Amino acid sequence: MQSVSEIRRTFLEYFRKNGHEVVESSPLVPRNDPTLMFTNAGMVQFKNVFTGLETRSYSRAATSQKCVRAGGKHNDLENVGYTARHHTFFEMLGNFSFGDYFKEHAIELAWNLLTKDYGLPKEKLLVTVFHTDDEAAGHWKKIAGLSDDRIIRIPTSDNFWAMGDTGPCGPCSEIFYDHGEGIPGGPPGSADQDGDRFIEIWNLVFMQFEQVTKEERIALPKPSIDTGMGLERLAAVLQHKHNNYDIDLFRALIEATAHEINVDPDGKQSASLKVIADHLRATSFLIADGVLPSNEGRGYVLRRIMRRAMRHAHILGAQDPVIFKLVPTLVREMGDAYPELSRAQPLITETLKLEETRFKKTLGTGLKLLEDETKDLGAGGTLKGEVAFKLYDTYGFPLDLTQDVLRARDIKVDTAGFETSMEEQRAKARAAWAGSGETADQAIWFDVRQKAGATEFLGYDTERAEGQIKAILLDGKEVSSLKAGQTGWIVTNQTPFYAESGGQQGDAGKLVSGVNEAEVSDVQKMVGDLHAHHAKVAKGELKVGDDLVMTIDPVRRAQLRAHHSATHLLHEALRRHLGKHVTQKGSLVAPDRLRFDISHTKAISADELRRIEDEVNDRIRHNSAVETRLMTPDEAIAAGAMALFGEKYGDEVRVLSMGGDSEVPGSERYSVELCGGTHARRTGDIGLFKIIGEGAVAAGVRRIEALAGHAAEAHVRHQADLLVEAAAALKVRPEDLPARLAALVEGQKKIERELSDARKALALAGGGSAGGSAADEVRDVGGVKLIGRVLNGVPGKDLKGMADEFKKKLGSGVVALIGVEDGKASAVVGVTDDLAKTHSAVELVKAGVAALGGKGGGGRPDMAQGGGPDGSKAPDALKAIETALAGGR
Repeated sequence: MQSVSEIRRTFLEYFRKNGHEVVESSPLVPRNDPTLMFTNAGMVQFKNVFTGLETRSYSRAATSQKCVRAGGKHNDLENVGYTARHHTFFEMLGNFSFGDYFKEHAIELAWNLLTKDYGLPKEKLLVTVFHTDDEAAGHWKKIAGLSDDRIIRIPTSDNFWAMGDTGPCGPCSEIFYDHGEGIPGGPPGSADQDGDRFIEIWNLVFMQFEQVTKEERIALPKPSIDTGMGLERLAAVLQHKHNNYDIDLFRALIEATAHEINVDPDGKQSASLKVIADHLRATSFLIADGVLPSNEGRGYVLRRIMRRAMRHAHILGAQDPVIFKLVPTLVREMGDAYPELSRAQPLITETLKLEETRFKKTLGTGLKLLEDETKDLGAGGTLKGEVAFKLYDTYGFPLDLTQDVLRARDIKVDTAGFETSMEEQRAKARAAWAGSGETADQAIWFDVRQKAGATEFLGYDTERAEGQIKAILLDGKEVSSLKAGQTGWIVTNQTPFYAESGGQQGDAGKLVSGVNEAEVSDVQKMVGDLHAHHAKVAKGELKVGDDLVMTIDPVRRAQLRAHHSATHLLHEALRRHLGKHVTQKGSLVAPDRLRFDISHTKAISADELRRIEDEVNDRIRHNSAVETRLMTPDEAIAAGAMALFGEKYGDEVRVLSMGGDSEVPGSERYSVELCGGTHARRTGDIGLFKIIGEGAVAAGVRRIEALAGHAAEAHVRHQADLLVEAAAALKVRPEDLPARLAALVEGQKKIERELSDARKALALAGGGSAGGSAADEVRDVGGVKLIGRVLNGVPGKDLKGMADEFKKKLGSGVVALIGVEDGKASAVVGVTDDLAKTHSAVELVKAGVAALGGKGGGGRPDMAQGGGPDGSKAPDALKAIETALAGGR
């Protein structure tokens, strides 16, 4: 028996040998179609190739595409577990031709694979074609040798595929497998075609037209091929099973579930085991592709899937969380084909455990309420809408979960009443917002949020995606469009742009819709979960409803990631070297630098900074994985995660771990913090880390400034250039520069000492002074000897030494010196010790300083100093001091 893994491998290798590029599955969150909630077919990632907007290096491709149908118009959720072939998650095998081969070769490839490589009996296969497609019918007859009764012509849209109301389209041909007469049902096109005897396994789409308008259809210049075959359906056929849930992959998951809950895998409640097995796959792959449970958009659909599985575990008797225990089995079965599943295993496990633990707490209460409210309802009854809303709002029961619970009793839910209650809650929230004291321009964002819904952030794992404009604001008002030259705020349904939060600056980049283009300079998060792109239209006009190609600036994002991840490593290194008292008090993560404020009472020494920097760089060189898990804030902090200052946390948080390896038992987690920012995938992606500054910003708060990645490299390069330039100027080698500079500094000090001594000698000898000989002589002022001199070109720092020398000469008296340099003046007054009690040098110098146009002046009673801006008033300052001395008596 061929396993699912072997069947998948055979398909891809077959087409590789036939000239096809084997392309990896695209993510479940479409990057090129904002109208799709999830990737639901193999052709989604090639949509722009088919329409001509994108070209690839190959003209033939083959994929095994992961798909989800659980939201929007493609929703199989309610049927899962109750039918043989419905799934929320499935794999679609497909081969594609972009203007290369067409119908004949597509049919030949399909027929040979099925009958030769997979060994299906030819007599068990039949096909359908669009009723006017004689070409396809002829190829089937020629290549497969099928008789006319096994080439069924279908006149309906079942055999005519279209991408939308306009765009590529064409007839298709479906291949069916006949399970035999023992299974009820008729061939396609018959009255009992819905039976299970004839099962469609492969659909070949022949894109040969373009629907220009509703009425006009033209031939495509390069007809193409798009095929899709459900791997699970094919596996059931090849493994001789009639039910998809009996194939080896699902049996492994079902038996693992039955073992954990201790139930019979084939018992009466087998439908619940099928639900869990299917939903485990959908849940795990969605989380691996960046979707996390929430109350909006894709996250809400994920939560619905998770909680449906968890309710069925409850039905089976599970008392404790159990779904998360099944993840290793899933990874073992599918991890080789989809490595992202293995990489995200810790995040998947933590998320499932967290969600089921929380849901367990409310499930019993919610089910009791549901039982009380429906005990008087019989089959065909209807649950009140307000009760269904209470279950949703208070107990976290999605509406369809309530419907699923009541389904077995044939009880419906008043969905209109549910929506009425939902709208009443929104109105109350709007009124509460209006009265919260927020500004009027902020209130408009609440209105936008209600109409547009939350923005889904796709930027954790992509730098480019498509989105749809939901609202535009210009000058604080909603408008329908922005024209070239105008700058406003653009809100989209989803975005790869990170909005400023937690110290990390927002992304920048471009929004493009056809020939229309806008430059995004900033992104802000409004009313919690609405991403507003501050953009200037560069070309054309952007309108509400436009589809956009949204591309962030990859260089800016890479630098933001490097600086943010470096901040986490820095935080941990600081705590290890300075002490556990170190906590974050603020931060800035910019593309060109980081700033990190911490609680610490003293300066960080150069040696400490060097050790901290070395440790961060050592951790970078470890190149360990940067892992993300989902937890409650309390659980995260209890597990050792650091909560970052200024971050607002909801019921669930992203826990970022750096250092260590989740796959290595006992491996150390170096840094564990709560953080919603964007980060490097491995620490080695940070590159280089360099501390460039440290200082105080407030009492007990120190600030560290640092660089990472290219910014750090540019800084080091610039410093090295300066070193080489300085060495060249002094005509020495760079390594000899410190010794040469030390010698120059010492020589400069020697010259300055000699100059100072010369000034003193000159001043004491009576040279270099101004004011006339009378001012130079010792004078008697009220019985006190006074020497007063104006010294040109003498700096203030030399005056005190000169004043001391003059005091020695006087023996008893007062010395007043005014030094004039660069138009400014410094004043020094010295009083000998015997006069200091009666004549204060401080009061005397203040008089001189006032005459110089300055303020204050201070020192000791025997020596005081001050200065003023007007050196031309130096003689006046001496007179003012003399007058004060005369009056001081």
